Amino acid sequence: PTPTNKMSKLNSELLSSSIADILAFSKGEKITVKGGEVKQGKVRKFTETIELQITLKNYDPARDKRFSGTFRLPVVPRPKSSVCILGNQKHCEKADQLGVDKMTIDDLKKFNKNKKLIKKFSKKYDNFLASATLIKQIPRILGPGLTKAGKFPTVLDETDNLQEKIEAVKATIKFQMKKVVCMSLAVANVEMSPADIALNVQLSVNFLVSLLKKNWQNVKVLYIKSSMGPPFQIFF
Repeated sequence: PTPTNKMSKLNSELLSSSIADILAFSKGEKITVKGGEVKQGKVRKFTETIELQITLKNYDPARDKRFSGTFRLPVVPRPKSSVCILGNQKHCEKADQLGVDKMTIDDLKKFNKNKKLIKKFSKKYDNFLASATLIKQIPRILGPGLTKAGKFPTVLDETDNLQEKIEAVKATIKFQMKKVVCMSLAVANVEMSPADIALNVQLSVNFLVSLLKKNWQNVKVLYIKSSMGPPFQIFF
């Protein structure tokens, strides 16, 4: 039987000490890692992301049903993540007011279905939002490029507040099972408080587990690590 408390499998003390070490390392302090080795941290010139790394077990990507799901975290993991609006006139005007990059349908047609250009375009941004009136035309104009990159646009309705929608997209994580049993995704950053990092990590893990057929029995190991720091195992 699955335990009612889905959080029970993550040891909160281990999670807290791992987060404390990640933050100390990013501030340039010395930390002791597994095996007693002392590592000297270093302050970076950018805000390091904290990512969750997952390895699954009892899961065959070739045979088992692939899963995917999106979940909105309470704190935006990457505040500087980039967004591009594929918009109708109203949404493009609003994007201009907010200083957000935008493309009209005519701009997209200029790619002329050139796969290389579309791939470069999909790499340039972390997220895409598209007006509801245009979303059906996008695969026809751009081909499968954005879908392949795992960045198919989020729908933007006429009544949506663009600023709020951008914030929501930035706070949303996406689990998408590919042909491998390892995944990693950004769930926090080193400028967040330890409590916020812990909350984002726990919610991300619980959401992932809820997508898995056998829940925790499909999880082999979980690590968290900052962009430039060593990994810390939070689930064995």
